[in-house]
Formats: sequence, C-alpha cells, structure tokens
Amino acid sequence: MKSFEELLKSFETYFSERQFPSSPATLYDPAQYILGIGGKRVRPVCVLMGNELFDDLKEDAYHVAAAVELFHNFTLIHDDIMDKAPLRRGMQTVHTKYGEPTAILAGDATFVQSYVKLSAIQPPLLQEVMPLFNRTALEVCEGQQLDMDFEQKASVSLDEYVEMITLKTSVLLAASLKLGSIIGGASKGNRDHLYEFGKNLGIAFQIQDDYLDAFGDPAKFGKQVGGDILANKKTFLMIHALETASPSDKEKLEQLLQSNPEDKIAQVLAIFKNAGVDSWALQLKNEYFEKALQHLDAIAVMSKRKEPLQQLAKFLIQREY
Repeated sequence: MKSFEELLKSFETYFSERQFPSSPATLYDPAQYILGIGGKRVRPVCVLMGNELFDDLKEDAYHVAAAVELFHNFTLIHDDIMDKAPLRRGMQTVHTKYGEPTAILAGDATFVQSYVKLSAIQPPLLQEVMPLFNRTALEVCEGQQLDMDFEQKASVSLDEYVEMITLKTSVLLAASLKLGSIIGGASKGNRDHLYEFGKNLGIAFQIQDDYLDAFGDPAKFGKQVGGDILANKKTFLMIHALETASPSDKEKLEQLLQSNPEDKIAQVLAIFKNAGVDSWALQLKNEYFEKALQHLDAIAVMSKRKEPLQQLAKFLIQREY
C-alpha cells in the first residue's frame, strides 16, 4: 500500500497533461486555468486509495480519479460565481479573470469533460461506476442549493445543517472512495462500509473547518479567523450557540447577526465560549471520526492495508489549517 503522498505524486503526474483541447482557447484555457491553481487533490487520491485497498492500482482508477477532480473543479467555478468570490487559493477566480459568461461555459465544459474521462474505463465497470457518479453529482448540487436556501432562513437546525454538509461536502469524498473500491473489485459490503467511512470523515472534516475558522491560529490557518462570523454563516458553532446560549447571550448574538461592530468577532467568540461551543465542537468532531473508523475497521481486508486511510483520516481532522 502506498501513502497518500505517494499516490498524490502519481496522480499529479497523470493529471499534469492538459485536460482540454486547445481550441477554442477562449473556452478551454479558462477551464484549464483552475486546474493549475492546484489544491489538496484529496478526492481523486481517495479514488486511488479505494482501489488499492482491495487490489493493485488499475489504469481505470486514474480515469475515474480525473473525472472526480474535474467534477469538483466544475463545482468550484460555479460556486465562486454564486459567492462572488474574487480569489481562490490566492489567485483570481475564473469569473474574475475571464468574465462571468465565459466562466459559466468553462464550468459546463469541465463537467462534460469529467464524463469523457469516465467513458474511458472498461464497459462492465462503467455500468457500476456511472450510477454512483450521477447520484453524487446531483447530491452535490442539492447541497449547494440547501446552503443558499439557508442564507434566507432565520434559523437552521443542527440536523438540517448536517444534511446540507453531507450533500455538499461529504458525499463526494465518500463516493470517491467507493468508486475506487469498485475498480478494485470490492464486495458490496466492503464498498458500503468504505462509503460510510468517507461520509462520516467528511462531516468531521467540516466540523474541524468551522472550528478553525473561529478558534484557529491565524498564522497556521492561512486566512483571517472569524470570516464565517463576519459573513453571518450558519456553521455548526453558530447553530449550537443559538440553541444553547443563555437568554441574554442569545439576544446579544441575534443582535450581532444584524450588525457589524468593529469587535464583532471578539464578541461572538466570547458568547461561543460562554456556551461551551468550542469543547462541544471538538466532541462532535470526534464522534463522527469514531463512526468513520468503526466502518473502516469493519472492512474485511488486512489491517495493514488500511493504514494509509487511517493516516489520512487523522490528518484531515487534526489539521490546523
């Protein structure tokens, strides 16, 4: 079994070739541009890890990994348009650099190109891969719509937020692992356990992300702490604070959501700490992490083969950036 880093290097070599035709450049250069911005490539590497958990790496796993990464970047292009985000990973977003109409088309082309990659795998596998890929693609869109819907809602429950995060973030991680396991010839039971491992790990990952935005070290986190607070985002932390804060703190928090004083972040963080939100978030993260590990333990392969996934899981939920 190879480590995440080894598989990442292998995927980057495969994916370094241009993924689009050269003409018309006005369409395909913007699509290629976002791929060059980079990223952690966690999802495509999870496809490779899902394959290698059960068998030697197959060429088809690289095709599916590329399809997953292309689909993910399609969502990023369109999400940036919806969020009016000027930067991604410190570089101009596609719509900022090339204009919104071109960015929409480049996103569409990137989505279609993901299916071009899928069509390269062996037909018997394609019959199993395609339904999962299609279902996941729709679920990610559903999650994004729920996220936008939440911006208009006065209150969001924890269960509603978990459902949104599951669809928007977790299912693609879970599906990446399961797609790889299909390529690797895993049994249905093993595939399902691997999917649940990825789904619960994805939720734990988001809890950690929400926690770092509020309580992380700015020098390690790489961006301003409290960004979610300034944007009035309904995160795990905000939802729990509104549900458990004292009546006076809840009233104050609701007032802060309607205003932007200079010390807004400090005031909200004080309310979070009064309500014990910081320790609660870490406990909730660990609960989902443990669920993930239980499903990984249940997979019927030698423990040695699971070690790279265990290491990746620990990195994702213990990271400080």
